[in-house]
Amino acid sequence: MSHLIRKFLDLFYPIVSKIFDKTTYYYAACGAGNLVLSWILFFLFYQYVFEKKLWYIDFIDFVFTPYTLSAFSCFIISFIIGFLLMKYVVFTDSELKGRIQLFRYGLSAVITSSANWVLLKGFVELFAFFPSLANVLSTCIVVVISYLIQRNFTFK
Repeated sequence: MSHLIRKFLDLFYPIVSKIFDKTTYYYAACGAGNLVLSWILFFLFYQYVFEKKLWYIDFIDFVFTPYTLSAFSCFIISFIIGFLLMKYVVFTDSELKGRIQLFRYGLSAVITSSANWVLLKGFVELFAFFPSLANVLSTCIVVVISYLIQRNFTFK
């Protein structure tokens, strides 16, 4: 499957070859695909699964906002897809063992997802942005940080 993804991406590489090296291009394409999927899933979770309402959990006596539950659900799905894309499509030359890559990817994902959640919460609660728009804005800010962490730490 990774071979097919790379072949497909290679069809469009000549368009951006003067701007990006191949690894950066693969990262941008895979990351953008995973990001757009995450935005769509967030919208669907927020609108239809968690139905824009607060969720009270009795046994821990806590209330979750629908955008927090949506963000967490998207994190789980994006984490799995993102790691597989980064390992098998983007950073295939990495000599690190898979378990070390997974640990580092998990660590960077927790850091960037936490930053994303703080920004999301701020945009929604402080600035009264619509949650789906706030999600897009916060992830755009975090994407640059994520790239630097992936390239220089996780898959070095």
